[in-house]
Amino acid sequence: MDRELLSNRVLNMAESETLAMTRIARELREQGKDVISLSIGEPDFDTPKEVKTYAKTAIDENWTHYPPVPGYPDLRKAISKKFERDNNLHYTPEQIVVSTGAKQSIYQLVMAVVNPGDEVIIPAPYWVSYKEIVRVADGIIVPISTKIENDFKVTPEQLKQAITPKTRLIMFSSPSNPTGMLYDKEELRAIAEVVRAYPHVLIMADEIYEHINFHGQHESIAQFDFIKEQVITVNGVAKGFAMTGWRIGFIGAPLYIAAACNKLQGQITSATCSIAQRAAIKAMELNPKESPDIIGMRSTFLKRRNIVYTLLQEIEGFKVRLPQGAFYFFPDVSALFSKRVPAGSAFIQSCGKEIISNSTDLCNYLLYDANVAVVQGIAFGDDNCIRLSYAADEAQLREACHRIKEAVSQLR
Repeated sequence: MDRELLSNRVLNMAESETLAMTRIARELREQGKDVISLSIGEPDFDTPKEVKTYAKTAIDENWTHYPPVPGYPDLRKAISKKFERDNNLHYTPEQIVVSTGAKQSIYQLVMAVVNPGDEVIIPAPYWVSYKEIVRVADGIIVPISTKIENDFKVTPEQLKQAITPKTRLIMFSSPSNPTGMLYDKEELRAIAEVVRAYPHVLIMADEIYEHINFHGQHESIAQFDFIKEQVITVNGVAKGFAMTGWRIGFIGAPLYIAAACNKLQGQITSATCSIAQRAAIKAMELNPKESPDIIGMRSTFLKRRNIVYTLLQEIEGFKVRLPQGAFYFFPDVSALFSKRVPAGSAFIQSCGKEIISNSTDLCNYLLYDANVAVVQGIAFGDDNCIRLSYAADEAQLREACHRIKEAVSQLR
């Protein structure tokens, strides 16, 4: 009876698989299990000291009242300067809306531009929340499958074939969650050249992992003037500044879209936390090419990436590509499907299965038998793969890879 009182919208919505796996791992820890979690995408670093100091000063100066809905004017000005400095993008403060995390920014964008029945193209693998947000808006998801051999990147030809008169939005991230791959300038230009022929199509460019880039200069698709009015750039402070809990995301967009998102936000949350906004001003002032915190975090992630890449290559049945950004691996593990787990496996007791049939089975096997939490690839639109985060210290990463290798070696 209770479920009958809930809306179909909520009943049809899937729980975030990354958060679900993190929750299960936490529950097992509470039962005394030594679980290593590589499931959640959160930097294991602290927020830069000067950002925290700025927030403390804001409290003392009584920045404790309602801010303007799209964000404080000086924060939006600082974001505008950040876009100029880091991305060569020209967004006025009026074209920027600050929200409670990039997830809210994405949600509001989809609600502002997608009508029921509109098609939204999402190259797969994709971040887990993209598809659910589109479903809430009653949009139609049009996934485009990509291949590990092509670094999980969509080609211009695939994109052109997917666009129809009903297409409203294309959603993608670079650097990518879950693959860690990124698009270079020429690859983005090729995509932009396709989309420019379809003025009814918008592009959402999720650049939240911008500063965790091992390839060189980050490239934004909005840099091409001929496509800029069709692009909404999404970013925030969570990943690049180790500020996940501060919940600050933002968009740079054509003015009419920014105004629509501002209108929506005014009826949903109003402005986000005043103190977090003041802290974000200082974060926007940090130059990623000069800040010791950003440089140090990126260097640490690079070292970890190289370690994990070597270790994963030693695991039978894992096909691995070297990611160029973010802090994830997305190995193809389909060679392990149809394998039988060992007798007495905790996976059998917990899941009632003896055969690894898909990415969910493998993740559950690794969780219950190796005590390592990773995320099934089906959550990201590719059931052949699993996602591992290397946002953990080196000792944990080495131990986790050792446990995975041992568990996989027991499959027959």
